[in-house]
Order: sequence, then C-alpha cells, then structure tokens
Amino acid sequence: MQPITGIFLKLLAVASFIVMSSLVKYVSDTIPPGQTVFFRSFFAIPVIFVWMFLRRDLAHGLTVVSPMAHVFRGMIGTTAMICGFAGLGMLPLPEVTALGYAAPLMTVILAAVFLHEKVGVYRYSAVALGLLGVFVVLEPRLTLVGETHIGTTAAFGALLILFGAMCSAMAQIHIRQMVQVERTASIVFYFSLTSTIASLFTIPFGWVVPDAKTATFLVIIGLLGGIGQILQTSCYRFAPASVVAPFEYASMVLSIAIGYFVFSEIPTSQMLAGAGLIILAGVAIILREAHLGLERTKARRVKTPADT
Repeated sequence: MQPITGIFLKLLAVASFIVMSSLVKYVSDTIPPGQTVFFRSFFAIPVIFVWMFLRRDLAHGLTVVSPMAHVFRGMIGTTAMICGFAGLGMLPLPEVTALGYAAPLMTVILAAVFLHEKVGVYRYSAVALGLLGVFVVLEPRLTLVGETHIGTTAAFGALLILFGAMCSAMAQIHIRQMVQVERTASIVFYFSLTSTIASLFTIPFGWVVPDAKTATFLVIIGLLGGIGQILQTSCYRFAPASVVAPFEYASMVLSIAIGYFVFSEIPTSQMLAGAGLIILAGVAIILREAHLGLERTKARRVKTPADT
C-alpha cells in the first residue's frame, strides 16, 4: 500500500469535484440542470475510455452481467445529479457541500434496511449526531413565515440537496451489490452513458444554446467529472478507505474558499457548526467501519475448515 499516493489522489478528486460544482453553480443562471447533467456525463465518457485503455481494460471493461442493474444505478445517479445541480443554483456553495455530507449517514441507515447489515449503537449514535448537524444547517431554511421569494427558493434548494443525498446513498447501496459481480470500469462507464441518455429527456423542460464561454465551462464540467471519478476510484488502490475517506471533508475548506472569493458567500457560524457535527459523525462512521472491517478479516483468518 502507498497511503501518501492514495491521499494525494483523494485530494485531487475532491478538488476536481469542487471546481466542477463551482462551474455548475456559475452557469446555473443560464443553463438548466438537466442540460448541465448531459455535458457532465457526455464529456466524461472520453476520459473514462482513455482510463480504461491505459489500464488495458477495454476488452473486458464494457462487459456486464446485469444490464438493468446498470440502468437502475444510472437513473438514481442522474436524479441525484439533477437535484444537486439545481440546488447549487439556489444555495451558497459551502451549504450545499455541508448538506451533501448527509449521504454517507443515509447510507448507513439504508444498508441496515436493505442489505440487513448489523448496525450497532456506535454507528446509530454517529448517524444521530450527523442528522442533528443537518438540522442545524437546515434550520434557517425551515422558517417560511414571512419569507421572501429568495428565502423560499433557498428552502426548496436545501430540500433538493437532501433528496439528492438520499439518491446518492441509494446508489451506493446498489453499487455495493453490483461490485459482487460487475467490474468497476463497467460501473463507471455505464453510469456516464446512462445519465447522458437520461438527461436528454429533460429537453422538453427547456434547454438553451450556450455562448462560447458557457459552452467551454460545460465541457470542462464533464472533463472534471470524469477525472474526478477516476481519481476517486484509483485512490483506494493505494490506501485503505479508512485512510483516504476522511480527506473527503477537505471539500468544505475548498468550498468555503471558492464561495468567498468567487461568489462572495460568507458562511454563517450556524452553518459551520452544523457542518462540524456532520463531519465529526462522518469520521466516526469511517473509523468504525474500518475497525469492523479488521475484525471481519481476523475472523476469516482464524476460521477453520470445519467452520466453512
């Protein structure tokens, strides 16, 4: 294992996705979310092809065992992206980032419900702490009495981000099942392909012809999305998830910096406090998952032939 390399790749992935989100927010005033999803997905495909070619995985990377599993994963992921991209146009970037951290918390709950994973008091307590953090971030958006149009829009944006986080959690649960029989390369490729096709169904809801500058940003969004996916996948080849996963929260530092210098967004103390609770809960879950993984590995090693 090469943990420094894994951490470096993880940080590059985080930076790629945050810059991508910033560009999505930048074009959100003129480009509908569905159209942005199309560019995000379509222009990620060439990047993924190059990655598969360099890994010499083209021959087998496009084969699938269950086509419908890929379609289902693509539809969930597309829904999550549309909600996330729409929310970026309604909320400050740091707030979107903080609410997006709810996805791993929801994954724990969904894993217990759908995969029948055993979740103990420790992880449930961490999830409860994280959800408290989500409420702290969300609370100012829930006061609708006397709200202006801007306030109502922000409240709707927050709900979209949370629904997108739920979809992301569902996608992660589905991927946990898919990786048992499907190759990682095929999961990554067919997600981009499915979301590209699915996003075309949003054309009746309004697409626009972008100017040259906006079109360039849309292409960059797709390239960064593809690069981020590859970096995200590759980092786990060099270090355990327990080592690299906590660096996901570096995105909060980047989003605050970009939000301040690019969009003139100043995060409130309440938002930062809520984000801190969510991050604390997320790190606790990561560490607990790592500990349980070590225990399962030890149990498999000491198991005798008679036990199998």
